[in-house]
Amino acid sequence: MTATATPVLAAADISRITSAIALLSANDTESVLAAAVPSLEEDDRAAVAAHVTVDHVALLIFPETLDGLAEELAAHGVQVGEMTPSVVVRERLSSRYGVPLHDLQVRILRTPVTDRTEVEIFAMVTPPELAHIAEDERAHGRENHFALAVPCADSALLRGLRAIITTAMRPDGGGYNGYENSTVLYFRDAHGTDPAFRRLELICAGQFTRLLATHLRESCAGSELLRLMTGAWATQAIATGAELRLFDHLASVGDLPELATVTGSDPQSLVRLLRYLTSLGIVHTSGAHYGLTELGELLRSDVASSMRPLALMYGGPFYQSFAALIESVRSGGESYAKVFGSHHFQHMAADPELAELFHQSMAASNAMFAGVPRVYDFSAARTVVDVAGGNGELLSRVLRANPTVHGVLMDRPHALTVAQNRLADVADRVTLVPGDFTEAVPHSGDVYLLSRVLHDWDDSQCRTILATCAQNMPAGAELLVIERLLPSSGDAASLAVPWDIHMLCNTGGRERTESDYRDLLADTGFDLVETHPLPLDAHLIRARLR
Repeated sequence: MTATATPVLAAADISRITSAIALLSANDTESVLAAAVPSLEEDDRAAVAAHVTVDHVALLIFPETLDGLAEELAAHGVQVGEMTPSVVVRERLSSRYGVPLHDLQVRILRTPVTDRTEVEIFAMVTPPELAHIAEDERAHGRENHFALAVPCADSALLRGLRAIITTAMRPDGGGYNGYENSTVLYFRDAHGTDPAFRRLELICAGQFTRLLATHLRESCAGSELLRLMTGAWATQAIATGAELRLFDHLASVGDLPELATVTGSDPQSLVRLLRYLTSLGIVHTSGAHYGLTELGELLRSDVASSMRPLALMYGGPFYQSFAALIESVRSGGESYAKVFGSHHFQHMAADPELAELFHQSMAASNAMFAGVPRVYDFSAARTVVDVAGGNGELLSRVLRANPTVHGVLMDRPHALTVAQNRLADVADRVTLVPGDFTEAVPHSGDVYLLSRVLHDWDDSQCRTILATCAQNMPAGAELLVIERLLPSSGDAASLAVPWDIHMLCNTGGRERTESDYRDLLADTGFDLVETHPLPLDAHLIRARLR
């Protein structure tokens, strides 16, 4: 009777190998990309597939012994060549698990699948005392990866491919292979749930020193976290430049001694600030000469929609309120009131200079209004009422784009005083109405604007505001709400996400999803008709009275 050989591989390892072979056998780059980077958008996947070819799939398996391994793989239809020692994976495993190198045996076996592709099998001998490594690696798949080759890479193409891939995966190391003259970039899907599909290798013919350096720097999670945690320093550096009017002076003065004189600064401290602002992309340096980048130009006080007041607000009162964010998180109330002794609006109303700075800072976001006359047709309206319209910027844009429309701006008296100058060129078509939108709004409108108001308040107060509008608006009138919308998909890149924390700290309000606004509108007698995207991640929400 012939004895049956004892299996040296777990069924899970065999399954992963045969699945990888089946995937490569299809010889379809887009299919491999779909498996390797499932979170990549379809159009991005097609763009990458147009410039790469599949090279190999690498898997780490855990046989109890190397004896009989090739024969067992052959029994499953997997033909492998000669085993060779692994250096890189062995060292990574030793470092990761604190196991001495001499206690680890790792070999590489290769099985060709097509004339251009293969499966690389890394086999780590796994006696019982190393079983914890096998368990952890199977759960997290840190060494498993798909490899794509870029046969005709140039720096622009490689930067583009890397930018696309990093929308779905984070950099995870790499290097330059001098023997093959190829640059290797690794990526990892830090949020994936399937360990078989969490790492990608990009093999690029040629040497790309600067790009590799950037990739390696971004591969260090600790460095990225430090960069995030120093965000407060960037806020203060920009606010300091704004306070010194450094950005105004840089428009005409470029050498350090004169800059130090006109800003009243210590030259050596100023050069350090300029170096940091350069790293932030706000200042550019050429030898001993300094100038403004396109971003820096926005911080000049003499440009339209200057962001200098916003820099002073973010580096001033809002900076102080954010320092007490923990109080907001614990209590649910705004930290601004805790820091300054009264609510945001009361505190600013009592300080005319601060109130003026706040109104100027709001103007820095006026770019979101540019699209309003394009996405909504005001031509049939006779009267447009801007409720709590502040400095009148939005209403002025609507009236300039629609010469036959009359405008009504309702706000508190001090805001109307500011708005008079902004609306001077259309004053013959504007009525200024002092009032409180929680009590009443004008009755005469065909279209009502409610811009950047609701996010200042909690749901209860929002219902009061919307109900007041509904009670005073004539039949057939429409309401246009302009707010940032929190993404329902969890897209952290949206400006609404950090602004939601800003509202928590400074007003007690919040940003909301489209669904949230739909519910608030429905509760107060409106139907949400449609939404349109606007600049700065804002949206126009069109609602109609039932």
